[in-house]
Amino acid sequence: MRFPLLALLAALAGAATAQALPPEVDAALARARLPREAVTFVVADVDPARPPRLMHRAQVPVNPASIAKLTTTLAALELLGPAYTWNTPVLADGPLDGGTLQGNLYLRGSGDPKLVAERLWLLLRKLRGLGIERIAGDIVLDQSAFEAATADPAAFDGEPLRPYNATPEALLVNYKTVMLSFVPQPGGSARVVAEPALAGVQWPATVPVAAGECGDWRGALKADFTDPLRPRLGGAYAAACGERAWPVAFADPASYARRAVAGLWLELGGKLGGQVRDGRVPPGVGLPVLAMAESPSLAEVVRDVNKYSNNVMAQQLFLTLGLVRGTGGNRDASREVLRVWWRERFGAESLPVFDNGSGLSRDERITGAQLARLLQYAWASPVMPELAASLPVLGTDGTMRRTRASAAAHLKSGSLRDVWGVAGYVHGPQGRRLVVVAIANHANAAGVRPAVEALLAWAARE
Repeated sequence: MRFPLLALLAALAGAATAQALPPEVDAALARARLPREAVTFVVADVDPARPPRLMHRAQVPVNPASIAKLTTTLAALELLGPAYTWNTPVLADGPLDGGTLQGNLYLRGSGDPKLVAERLWLLLRKLRGLGIERIAGDIVLDQSAFEAATADPAAFDGEPLRPYNATPEALLVNYKTVMLSFVPQPGGSARVVAEPALAGVQWPATVPVAAGECGDWRGALKADFTDPLRPRLGGAYAAACGERAWPVAFADPASYARRAVAGLWLELGGKLGGQVRDGRVPPGVGLPVLAMAESPSLAEVVRDVNKYSNNVMAQQLFLTLGLVRGTGGNRDASREVLRVWWRERFGAESLPVFDNGSGLSRDERITGAQLARLLQYAWASPVMPELAASLPVLGTDGTMRRTRASAAAHLKSGSLRDVWGVAGYVHGPQGRRLVVVAIANHANAAGVRPAVEALLAWAARE
């Protein structure tokens, strides 16, 4: 059913007649040396029949950064349903004989965005509970549900070890990330704990402790990940830091799932006659399912995606749309699913440019008016409670916890080099709700924060 647009289109089309920026917003832009032509602002009632309060460059396509996750998550909630889950079955092609599985074991991925180490451990623990002590053959990881990603994690911004650059895959294990914990010990060293255990990877057991302030403690470690199997810490850890944790994307991401599965299986006391390798479940054989890992519900996944702006989870969700509702687990299929979804609700007079579903893109484009339409539509949707609850609470949690809170709001943030913005709902007096969109595309985009805070306060007063 198409969202009624007549009143909204009439209002949004009148960008040229929109009121001037509030003085406090204009002043904040001037202090930040941000030209008005670098920002997009929309303030409108959640009821599209009411005229907008503020429209500034609302028809200009801009890069939304992670605000793009709003489209991905809303479309997924509507098309898949809030209770949708991903299943990761474990199958076998041989019998269990005296504690030994005589054959291969298969883990078939379906795109689960949250197959973290703890859930993988529980899945493998189920197998041990079934009496499997040894696997005579191989553990085979079936990644075929999604087309193989060819993206280089360093391609976007040259930061391949940042977890936000992890690439999606059908059997995504723990976001391909290792959590390094540093625990100071008596005697001048800090213990290094790496989780999960990755087979074949030898992390330093300790690092020297140094005096002085904590400061840039990660830089002081002088980490060298050139050899993924033998990472080095050539510096020291400041005792003033206490216990700290550092999430690091594994330097050889293609081997992460294999190493994590092998490491956890051995950690559980399991034995393996063959190896952990990539492959496919034999087609048409009907192998028995020994165990199943079921993901959290889509509503819970959407909360993680939006609260913490998790890029790889968003891309898993995006590819799932193509897999379940389109023609395959690839970007082209998912983009077409989103285009069809958008046309059915908002018409085809203009479409956003969809890329990978996460906003970690230089190509994504959407206008402030389109984002306002999306948020107004979402407010009237049956899945509104799930979407609204997934947005960070201004000044309280998620990516908005450190933003100054002079208004009550649920907002999705977005930031890249040259992009910063928010979009969501501001809660006003007497239960009134306003849609707010504020995005800067500029070399000094991060400088727009004070102007956005002033805009949110102004909207709350309105």
